[in-house]
Amino acid sequence: MPLLEVDNLEVSFGKHQALRGVSFTLEKGERLGIVGESGAGKSMAAFAVINLISEPGRISGGSVRFDGRDLATLPPEELRKVRGDRIAMIFQDPMMTLNPVLTIGTQMVETLQAHREISFAEARRIAIEKLDLVAVPSAEARFDSYPHELSGGLRQRVVIAISLLCDPEIIIADEPTTALDVTIQAEIMALLIRLCEDTGMGMILITHDLAVVSESCQRLAVMYAGKVIEEGAVNAILQAPQHPYTRGLINALPQMNSRGGLLTQIRGTMPGISELPEGCAFHPRCDFANAACKTAIPELRPLGAQNVACIHAGALKETV
Repeated sequence: MPLLEVDNLEVSFGKHQALRGVSFTLEKGERLGIVGESGAGKSMAAFAVINLISEPGRISGGSVRFDGRDLATLPPEELRKVRGDRIAMIFQDPMMTLNPVLTIGTQMVETLQAHREISFAEARRIAIEKLDLVAVPSAEARFDSYPHELSGGLRQRVVIAISLLCDPEIIIADEPTTALDVTIQAEIMALLIRLCEDTGMGMILITHDLAVVSESCQRLAVMYAGKVIEEGAVNAILQAPQHPYTRGLINALPQMNSRGGLLTQIRGTMPGISELPEGCAFHPRCDFANAACKTAIPELRPLGAQNVACIHAGALKETV
């Protein structure tokens, strides 16, 4: 039985759907990457897993099963026992996550005491232990620092340490390296991979960067306009993508283009949730679209080592 099972999840804002039948699973210790352009629904899927959808948004269908319970329908008090404890989240911007007027130590102790009945001294010991674990130098001194006194890389390490305070079974990382330079990005991703391997923690990585996913995840879900349109093992998808959108994302990578040449791009833009076309949402941008694509809404179906939502999957002759 999977550690986490998301089945046909829907999120609505009024009459418009931001997530449309999203399904995926996560096994113990597994690393799943979710990719797509801005507006694809990646972060929305992450927030929906722990039911952090703000009004007027709501989970309007499907289920999120964790440890035999549906998180989408748990009462708020029960959900708080899971959120931040057994499932933790790393947000994009550490300066938006950390309270600027409280020390790092205060925020860590408050987090621990919200989930555990422990003394300040014990909470301080655990906090410093986690800061050491994520390679924050001089952890005892940093415990008394304010967020603005730390570099961007150190702040992100602190955010990761906070997410690890209660030894979660799943960590959701939403663009955890977006604001960091390339060297620090690599260090943060290496840290997250090591933590998963050492502790058996599962990870859902939300990103727009296929290169990061290829180096850090075992499985991949590609999202477009609120739906998962391709899912499977990372290597299988990157070596033989079956959905035209996935192919477009891969072909747009700088390393796929000749030196000095123009970058390949997918024409058009992602539609908003109130502007979804009939049929396949990708058909206005797809080079392979035909009349059937304008009426049929393809569902995920098995094809070799992956699942694909495209009526042309398996018949496309062009290769990446």
